[in-house]
Amino acid sequence: MAERTQRRLAAIVSADVVGYSRLMGVDETGTLDALRAHRTELIDDKITSNGGRIVKTMGDGLLLEFPSVVDATQCVIDIQKAMAKRNEAVDEDKRIIFRMGVHLGDLVVEDDDIFGDGVNIAARLEAICEIGGVAISGTAHENIAGRIEVEFSDLGDQQLKNIARPVRVWQWSPNAGDAAVTAATVMPLPLPDKPSIAVLPFDNMSGDPEQEYFSDGIAEDIITALSRFHQFFVIARNSSFSYKGQAVEVKQVAHDLGVQYVIEGSVRRAGNRVRITAQLIDAATDHHVWAERFDRDLDDIFAIQDEITERITMAVAPELQLTEMTRARHGAVPELGVWELVARAISHISKTTEADHGEAQSLLSKAMALDPADSRVYATLATAYNGDAIYGWRRPTSESHAKAMELAEKAVELGKEDEYSHWILGIMLFRSKRHEEAIRRFETAIAINPNYSMALGWQGVILVNVHKYAEGLPLIEKAIRLSPKDPSLAYYLSSIGLHHFLEERYDEAIEWAEKALHERPKFPLAHLHLAATHGMLGNLEEARAAYEQFDRLAPGSTIAAWIESAVFAYEKDAALYGEGLRRAGMPEE
Repeated sequence: MAERTQRRLAAIVSADVVGYSRLMGVDETGTLDALRAHRTELIDDKITSNGGRIVKTMGDGLLLEFPSVVDATQCVIDIQKAMAKRNEAVDEDKRIIFRMGVHLGDLVVEDDDIFGDGVNIAARLEAICEIGGVAISGTAHENIAGRIEVEFSDLGDQQLKNIARPVRVWQWSPNAGDAAVTAATVMPLPLPDKPSIAVLPFDNMSGDPEQEYFSDGIAEDIITALSRFHQFFVIARNSSFSYKGQAVEVKQVAHDLGVQYVIEGSVRRAGNRVRITAQLIDAATDHHVWAERFDRDLDDIFAIQDEITERITMAVAPELQLTEMTRARHGAVPELGVWELVARAISHISKTTEADHGEAQSLLSKAMALDPADSRVYATLATAYNGDAIYGWRRPTSESHAKAMELAEKAVELGKEDEYSHWILGIMLFRSKRHEEAIRRFETAIAINPNYSMALGWQGVILVNVHKYAEGLPLIEKAIRLSPKDPSLAYYLSSIGLHHFLEERYDEAIEWAEKALHERPKFPLAHLHLAATHGMLGNLEEARAAYEQFDRLAPGSTIAAWIESAVFAYEKDAALYGEGLRRAGMPEE
């Protein structure tokens, strides 16, 4: 006879193996053997010795029940610490790593199985937990306070999927002892209040590494098209492409970037034919919402991109108007040869070397000869010349800057509805210290593409420079949320630090400079901010050390040259910063 339904208060643990599908795909037998050994030699005994029981296993996960939340939390932390040691001798791509969630709540018990909101909350906590860590609810934390000798970070109230009320979340991280870990790198990103999407770089299946630019260009165009929908939240290319070349689990990508949907695909090019596959996955349920394969002539490449965008849009938000669809399609369809040259040039520019920038300029000159009216060609060439101006490559900086400005102005003239053209002109105006004009350009880019993180971030940076902090800081924060793995993240964090410096809140300025260095330890500007800030505080030893770090990365700078090239809007700000550098030991001229 079945046992009757019961209710009881208990601690619930949900545990899940990170990247289980990928591990099984690489080595099914080895993964199962490793997981079985971890269970036999560590996990099962730990659960039993702490008074818990395994309610059920789910292939890559475990659902556990404990009468004591203290014992439950201690158990899973002990397991995570032991797993970290066991993984030290294992190749990184073969490690079994868990995420774990703990909640104290009411259970419905039926025939040894457990149900109810308590189970759902534990599962959602596990889903947002840092890899190798433990996330616990506020109710669990209240009951373990002072009873477990580890520190938990307060992540605040989180809106967990399909849980009606926000849940206070605390997290133990395997990196908890590293004081340099920032809130941005630890805190799970809450889902936006609109459909949220990340487009992963499409796999190049052509067998020719030289075709990487082609598959990248297709994915980039889809990101751009989706970004133009005001109703979507679309992760920027710079962050989604940080996974390029990696074997990643869709659920982990969604967790890292804070999105519900992930798009992945592949491109195979042979002669004048191309095969493109694309699939839309709801990461919360691991459900394939839509998938399709396209076999077409290369001449149809832009029609395929538009079709993929429309299929995704109709699957995620079928209520969107036809006018919105039309707006997101390609306008004047570029010649394929021009598109390929630009895509290849962008690939070179992203490598940020003198040789690659030179190759990009050569490719773009050919594209300009083929189509002298394509705004994207001029905007991309302006970007390449701006890089030359920044790094002093190939010609005097003033010549590169003037050429980049000329090209950016031409790009906007030809492409009034191209956000990229407005963005690069905004950058050139900013570098020319024409702050208000630059802000207007970024505003135009954002009006065209509300998900354009680069325009949002740089507009925020300028507003900080002109002391419009209340307007600028939210834009920087939005840019970081749209692109949490962006190479510009260190620059954005440094700009927030500069805001505190200009307000003479030097302790906060140091904190933000250190956050920037956590993201990019060799970021020269953050070391310079530290030098100036410690200088103003009179911490001359620390100031000198920070300046020496900067000088190793950007040798030969002087106060006069730096103030001339910097983008301070007001002389008093430049004078304050110069005084900090003087105290740090930077030479005058």
